[in-house]
Amino acid sequence: MKAVALTHYLPIDDPQSLLDVELPTPQIGADDLLVRVEAVSVNPVDTKLRAPKPQVEAQPRVLGFDAAGTVAAIGANVRRFSPGDAVYYAGDVTRAGSNAQFQAVDARLVAQRPRRLDAAGAAALPLTAITAWELLFERMPYKPEAGGDGKSLLVIGGAGGVGSMAIQLARRAGFTVIATASRPETQAWCRAMGAQHVIDHRQPLTGQLQAAGFAHVDAAINLADTSHYWDELGEVLVPQGHLGLIVEPKTPVNLGDPYKSKCIGIHWEFMFARPRFKTADMGEQGHILERVATLIDDGELRGIQRESLSPINAENLREAHRRLESGSTIGKLVVSGW
Repeated sequence: MKAVALTHYLPIDDPQSLLDVELPTPQIGADDLLVRVEAVSVNPVDTKLRAPKPQVEAQPRVLGFDAAGTVAAIGANVRRFSPGDAVYYAGDVTRAGSNAQFQAVDARLVAQRPRRLDAAGAAALPLTAITAWELLFERMPYKPEAGGDGKSLLVIGGAGGVGSMAIQLARRAGFTVIATASRPETQAWCRAMGAQHVIDHRQPLTGQLQAAGFAHVDAAINLADTSHYWDELGEVLVPQGHLGLIVEPKTPVNLGDPYKSKCIGIHWEFMFARPRFKTADMGEQGHILERVATLIDDGELRGIQRESLSPINAENLREAHRRLESGSTIGKLVVSGW
């Protein structure tokens, strides 16, 4: 099968950073699906895993997590799927990725993809939807139905993939959403996702929040630079508020006051925790994607694909990584077709 892989960890401008290769079609286990991959999207985790380091892989390593495709075969224990089903999923960081014509993936992580979206539109969703859902509704103490009624939520990094889904899910849950974005096009995107207020994360947040009518916020999710916004978020969050995080701090942060004195809850989300550690509730990720597909099909959520490249090959995936590393992408960038 065709695949895009790496053997050395190089800057993305190096033509050897991602390579077109031929690999054997993967064998599946009893709990797996074999999926014929039709579209993939690129996430920060892809660029971080590919980033320069001295390590060398003895065998080509296939990256990629978000995917949409068609079930080609099922394992002996699989009951929820049949060959020919159109599916989408975010995969498992411990297994070979989706940048290949075929991928073996645990069926518990997979769902039927939204009927209203083609493969490219569906591939833009899984990792970001699961991350936003788990962070808001499983790590933080809010419910997807009316859990944000009467509450305010600050989303730092609203125009990215996770931010795009978090804004929509939070609005649906009843939150008043304040998103951050620094350019006219990213500000417009956040409003299109449903944010009622948009402020500039390149400027101090407190004054902008006050100007928008918020002396404090009930909750915040920081999807960008944990260290940079740490002190200010401790000040703007209400006592007994909640902070959700997905990015490790670049520098040490003070876990004491005001976080301690305000009893602010700090919640970490890592979408790959369930599949990586094979938790007993790993199948919840498939159920989240089922719920998201229903909400998409019912018109309660919208897709977040904004850019696309074709076909899936090393050249286009290098370009996708390059655009993501530039920090200028909005929503999700998808690569589709072979």
